[in-house]
Amino acid sequence: MARRSHGGGGGCGIARERDDGAPGGGRPVAEVVKTARQGAVALLTLNRPEALNALNRELLTSLAAAIGQVATEGGLRALVLTGEGRAFAAGADIAEMRQMSPLEGRAFSQLGHAVMASLEALEIPTIAAVNGFALGGGCELACACDWIYASADARIGQPEVNLGLVPGFGGTSRLARKVSRGWARELVLTGEPIKTAEALRIGLVNRSFEDPEALLAGALETAQTIAKKGPLAVASAKRLLVEGADADARVSHAMEQEAFGAVFSTADRAEGMEAFLAKRDPRFEGR
Repeated sequence: MARRSHGGGGGCGIARERDDGAPGGGRPVAEVVKTARQGAVALLTLNRPEALNALNRELLTSLAAAIGQVATEGGLRALVLTGEGRAFAAGADIAEMRQMSPLEGRAFSQLGHAVMASLEALEIPTIAAVNGFALGGGCELACACDWIYASADARIGQPEVNLGLVPGFGGTSRLARKVSRGWARELVLTGEPIKTAEALRIGLVNRSFEDPEALLAGALETAQTIAKKGPLAVASAKRLLVEGADADARVSHAMEQEAFGAVFSTADRAEGMEAFLAKRDPRFEGR
């Protein structure tokens, strides 16, 4: 039976997949976080379907290792994060948490925060493909990605107060940056999840898909589109969007001016402009 969850893996090389989906080279995937690579796109899949991908220490540690591998592996230009089975992640593992002392609870929160921060800090764009439940820690994990796609039957929320808890993996801050402060407060303080249609309406979800298969295909398609763009420009633009959001307008404008000038020193900028004028596809090399 699936563990009840409130809301918050062994690392390995990002295994390549052939175009037909058959496994290519690389080490076998980790048990609780499956890793795959499709061209320049990394795919990470939470793999505790029997527990609705509840976030325990093992899964969080494995996910941290997988994110670290993505950060250091060359040639990756986008990441898709999803869950195996009927859930993205139904939250933190209550069966593991129920006996924690205050110090252990704080350490668990610190682990979750570290994982979310490492995901948020990736230079490449990240897409959460939310199939089914994304509650508590699952919602926080999705919010640590750059944006969220969801299946039509998804349920998203921060139900911690229903268990006498508070969000522990960054939900009180990241959720308020995804949606309005009013909506963030309603979701956290009522503990009531919302359906995909409502999440789409308030801007928490970017796109809705009919079923999990269409969801994953759509997320990968967007990731592959990003992979064709200039990687240095994409990384710089993401940094401006993230850092500029919390900066004074004058500071963010100065950052943008500096970044705009900096890309003129790159071979990718020259290639992009030459390709545009020659009416051909650019061949970006990330330099």
